[in-house]
Amino acid sequence: RDHRKLGRDLDLFWFHPSAPGAAFWSDRGTTIFRLLGDWMLETLAKNGYQQVKTPLLYNKSLWQVSGHWGKYRENMFLVLDNETGEHDFSLKPMNCPSHHLMFASRRRSYRELPVRYATQDVLHRNEVSGALSGLTRVRQFQQDDAHIYLMESQIVDEVRRLVAMIDYFYNALGLRYHAKFATRPEQRVGTDELWDRAEAILRDALEAIGMDYELKEGDGAFYGPKIDFDVEDAIGRSWQLGTIQLDYQNPELFDLTYVGEDNTEHRPVIIHRAIFGSFERFIAILTEHFAGSFPLWLAPEQVRVIAITDEVMDSARSLVAELADAGLRAHLDERAETLNYKIRDAETMKVPYMAVIGAREASSGTVAVRARGAGKKQEVMSRAEFIGRLKGEVASKALPVQG
Repeated sequence: RDHRKLGRDLDLFWFHPSAPGAAFWSDRGTTIFRLLGDWMLETLAKNGYQQVKTPLLYNKSLWQVSGHWGKYRENMFLVLDNETGEHDFSLKPMNCPSHHLMFASRRRSYRELPVRYATQDVLHRNEVSGALSGLTRVRQFQQDDAHIYLMESQIVDEVRRLVAMIDYFYNALGLRYHAKFATRPEQRVGTDELWDRAEAILRDALEAIGMDYELKEGDGAFYGPKIDFDVEDAIGRSWQLGTIQLDYQNPELFDLTYVGEDNTEHRPVIIHRAIFGSFERFIAILTEHFAGSFPLWLAPEQVRVIAITDEVMDSARSLVAELADAGLRAHLDERAETLNYKIRDAETMKVPYMAVIGAREASSGTVAVRARGAGKKQEVMSRAEFIGRLKGEVASKALPVQG
């Protein structure tokens, strides 16, 4: 199940010494990346999020305000400023400060809160080479990242919405999960009174939802308490993925305000939230969770079409065209190889369905279908029935049959 081996074997991604800690994604791997990203963005659009993009490169003034220049600089990729002769610029290692600038770019009213910014921008962190490990620890990555600016009175409802979204995504992928409530760490910013209030609000939100959680004292972020979500994969391993973090500190640092109902300025609260975490690490987890046998909707190649003889190749090509017209990803194996070789190759590449066309199928407009994991069993059905079955399986995001 090692994603590094499966990534190569299934032609999804690979690495090269010329770009340590950054993946090369093939067309097949990019398809998985894109499908996950589109699914997330479509869901967020239905839930009141604004999709935004912010610059990749910033001078040190931003990081000095956020505190990263003093506390995190060794983990940042610094860039030489030819005018000053100093490494005064950095590629962004996280999105939060740039989102704070967006919120502060104009006057805000309480009527428009919550403001929800979502992005999948590229980030860079200067991880030490010895810590790099496949897709699970990289230097270049994209996060399913969002920041929510809201009034304190809106936190419980917003956490409820976030938990429902996390539940939707993880259940759709067959990932069991549990929550951990993390409180103030020893090294932190803010007063004890502020931490008391923040922890009480987040605890109240969990209890209002009725969610069971594990208490992790001292494990919060330095700027606020958080709820982390650990998922369990198909072989029982635990991975920390989602997070909901309350932040009372950055509104002060960035002087963020909104005009309240009383016509005076107030500080918003920020929720930092992630569901997939980084796409790279999430794809590594899913690759191992499914052992490369992705559900049909996520499989880069959904159907391998195989013609038994050259005489029926045109019929096979027409099936590929019909599948493509239906929005399905199909590939015709036109190699001069034996039928058994082509079938074995489709099995090795973990393609969900094989569609075999012989003289009988070509003349009757049918197709002999082999499902992944079903051995030599095959069903003969009309093309319309086959396409309808696939579209239904994609629409429902059905999980692959185990075993």
